Amino acid sequence: MTKGNTKKLKISTLCVHGAGGYDPATGSVGKPIYQTSTFAFESAKAGAEIFTGERKGYVYTRISNPTQEALEKEMAFLEGGEAALAFSSGMAAISSVVLALCKSGDNFVSSDTLYGGSHQLFSETLPRWNIEAREVDATHLKNIEDAIDKNTRLIYIETPANPTMSIVDIEACAKIGKKHGIPVVVDNTFATPYFQRPLELGASIVVHSATKYIGGHGDTVAGVAIADEEFIGNLRMGILRDIGGVISPLNAWLLVRGLKTLAIRMEKHQENALQIAKYLQFHPKVERVMYPGLTAHPQHQLAKSQMSGFGGMISFEVKGGRKAGEKMMDSVELITLAVSLGDVDSLIEHPASMTHSTYSPEDLEAVGITENLVRLSVGIEDPVDIINDLSQALNKIK
Repeated sequence: MTKGNTKKLKISTLCVHGAGGYDPATGSVGKPIYQTSTFAFESAKAGAEIFTGERKGYVYTRISNPTQEALEKEMAFLEGGEAALAFSSGMAAISSVVLALCKSGDNFVSSDTLYGGSHQLFSETLPRWNIEAREVDATHLKNIEDAIDKNTRLIYIETPANPTMSIVDIEACAKIGKKHGIPVVVDNTFATPYFQRPLELGASIVVHSATKYIGGHGDTVAGVAIADEEFIGNLRMGILRDIGGVISPLNAWLLVRGLKTLAIRMEKHQENALQIAKYLQFHPKVERVMYPGLTAHPQHQLAKSQMSGFGGMISFEVKGGRKAGEKMMDSVELITLAVSLGDVDSLIEHPASMTHSTYSPEDLEAVGITENLVRLSVGIEDPVDIINDLSQALNKIK
């Protein structure tokens, strides 16, 4: 398949066929796993030229590997970016991007509703290097503008936000970034390139916890960053090389395989999530449902304008406070009580005490993560079975 043909193909087809091509060394249609640490040189001169970048080749899997490269090629292709770099985890990708853009004394502006690990990195770890994260309610663009000064190096947003499902206007943020000459970084984990492509909306860099929907089967931990070739090249030969958050060839191969079914999985996740959100919306023991696919969501129209679908993540507040939520989660039978998301299995968890326990009680309240909020990663099971399980669990709340 040539690049010219890809313009005529739908995204579901592109997920299956990717950028096209087969393994150049063997002709293998499936991507091989190059499970090696080191690569031999045909001569001393060739080795020297590969090290200087005069010749294409591989040196050491900490820097690059053919299986890793296959994943990076597909992720850049699906996100519409020039290049990509894979990491050992989503946090490795996020921290590497920030460290590549910031030095001691710099700051960056971030949305305040984030995955708990990102918030911990921003609020506790980066300040040790004198890098300040200014977390603001990014759903109000003036807050971003007001937080920028001469030492601001990037704008970081997560949309849809984990776990409140709030939506940030990517295109508007990109315009602010362009005005101030700083890149906009978007965590696209919840939406995936199947439902949202931030680079097409003006963002400079996209990051993923590929552990989630990209892999899709709960058996891989990985991260990816997508941007222009210059940034990714510097990121590879700087932060990745020196700090070493490298993905294993096996995990890269699992993600390449996962991309083959991304479209069909995301469609099923979304189809199920919309049915379940509508069911929960009118349940007498549920106070509020947060899902951008519902017309009642305060940013439903914005979500429609920048996303082609709404994904498989739902959050909802259970009447009766934290104990009622715990009772419901302890009572599920089909759904698994576990963190993470994007698995083919439905997963349920309590953000305030689990994924977002890195937030202080005051910060949880400020961003709207309440004690009775439950997060549901909707799987691809039959939606009737998921609804029946939620129903019996909710009915056990007294």
